[in-house]
Amino acid sequence: MEHVTEGSWESLPVPLHPQVLGALRELGFPYMTPVQSATIPLFMRNKDVAAEAVTGSGKTLAFVIPILEILLRREEKLKKSQVGAIIITPTRELAIQIDEVLSHFTKHFPEFSQILWIGGRNPGEDVERFKQQGGNIIVATPGRLEDMFRRKAEGLDLASCVRSLDVLVLDEADRLLDMGFEASINTILEFLPKQRRTGLFSATQTQEVENLVRAGLRNPVRVSVKEKGVAASSAQKTPFRLENYYMVCKADEKFNQLVHFLRNHKQEKHLVFFSTCACVEYYGKTLEALVKGVKIMCIHGKMKYKRNKIFMEFRKLQTGILVCTDVMARGIDIPEVNWVLQYDPPSNASAFVHRCGRTARIGHGGSALVFLLPMEESYINFLAINQKCPLQEMKLQRNTADLLPKLKSMALADRAVFEKGMKAFVSYVQAYAKHECNLIFRLKDLDFASLARGFALLRMPKMPELRGKQFPDFVPVDVNTDMIPFKDKIREKQRQKLLEQQRREKTENEGRRKFIKNKAWSKQKAKKEKKKKMNEKRKREEGSDIEDEDMEELLNDTRLLKKLKKGKITEEEFEKGLLTTGKRTIKTADLGISDLEEDC
Repeated sequence: MEHVTEGSWESLPVPLHPQVLGALRELGFPYMTPVQSATIPLFMRNKDVAAEAVTGSGKTLAFVIPILEILLRREEKLKKSQVGAIIITPTRELAIQIDEVLSHFTKHFPEFSQILWIGGRNPGEDVERFKQQGGNIIVATPGRLEDMFRRKAEGLDLASCVRSLDVLVLDEADRLLDMGFEASINTILEFLPKQRRTGLFSATQTQEVENLVRAGLRNPVRVSVKEKGVAASSAQKTPFRLENYYMVCKADEKFNQLVHFLRNHKQEKHLVFFSTCACVEYYGKTLEALVKGVKIMCIHGKMKYKRNKIFMEFRKLQTGILVCTDVMARGIDIPEVNWVLQYDPPSNASAFVHRCGRTARIGHGGSALVFLLPMEESYINFLAINQKCPLQEMKLQRNTADLLPKLKSMALADRAVFEKGMKAFVSYVQAYAKHECNLIFRLKDLDFASLARGFALLRMPKMPELRGKQFPDFVPVDVNTDMIPFKDKIREKQRQKLLEQQRREKTENEGRRKFIKNKAWSKQKAKKEKKKKMNEKRKREEGSDIEDEDMEELLNDTRLLKKLKKGKITEEEFEKGLLTTGKRTIKTADLGISDLEEDC
């Protein structure tokens, strides 16, 4: 490791507690990083701080150390139930990581209790744990923390406990707002005392973060730490020791390239990013079957209870592959990650930088590779300009094996694989349609046939984006996919039972009047009315002599009304004009002025 330093901890203008220095030595951090040397003195001098620094620059210690120092300097020592500091972070993985770092320090200070509040755990148990052990320092995700403020009936009056709060930290502040936690953050802020120190830490300062700075910080000091050397001149947002690559390949070649790469780098540690949870489920399962001799794990946002266990287990591995979504893109510090592979480019450009930042952290080296389709190649220039993130090309790997037939065989042998593939394809297309950079990632330019081959689909799914399209380059398998069984015998038994029930209901309902299920009668009626209007419109467009004459007469009637309103003709002349127009006879009682005004 090459140190990125700003001097030793002893050189800080405000001296640190000896036990804090001892914990830093135990962790193996004899020197400060630039963000730490800039932020810690400000925080300890009771300043509010808004810090921006590239990912992997040591932001966690930049707020953990000041929190401990501020609480140690309190005149009145905290009681068990009094909260002195709160750290809010967007994901449970990041919260676990911060809690772990904090515990390295608090074990030297038994007078401080810490507690972790995150999703995927029983909130009732969290309440009991706080009542028994207290929580002078809380590390939490916004949703769970907001929930805890509402549990007064269970004996937890958190609003009273936080009156003693000294420090609030919002870690990955831009991501907190981006993930839709703004309402939760605002609710939490209403409970907290105004006289406190507040720190916002993120790798990027968005307009939303700027608004939060103005709303929640009192005369904040802004800290912006850039990379040294060449990176500083270009304001590069990725670590300087990160080697960034891209590979251009067709949709039906991408999976073969990925597997070939992973097979050749088995002794290293990888993160493989996909755009959706369904893609993680599908490709995670297929990679397990095709990349032997290496531990492969999956993690995504829809996992409720397994995420924490998987995350902690992967962190301890020396080698392995973690297949994941952007839930692992922010602030997560997994030791010794060699490669970050982006199978799908993320939905926004800033997420690209955060994904890459899972490697090359705090002075270590690391590499990142993104796979792009030929139509997406202009994304390279976009990243260089928009994110100050230059990439170099990696050529296609030679002698790659064609593994797509194996994927098809897996889908034919197990309905679970077949269904996962279909869901993954649909979710990918839907995510592609919502890409923020839609000038480059255009759904209409996507080669659906090549994409379907890349997903090793047995047939094309039915979805709105494919309606009315023909795919001569895609050949579906000559198999009735409804007959593909689940390998899991219990699941297959349940499926057969459901199919039998559906067949029985169909037989019973034959001959009965059909109603649309789960649709209100009023909606059915509205649909009929709409259909009737469409038919009438089509007939009008086709045209008939009688209708054309009626239309001409109506136009004449309208012209007469306009003349009357402008005073060019009298009411008597108007009525006379109506009676002598065209072939029909119209009485003013039948066609009043108000009716014609509506037609105008």
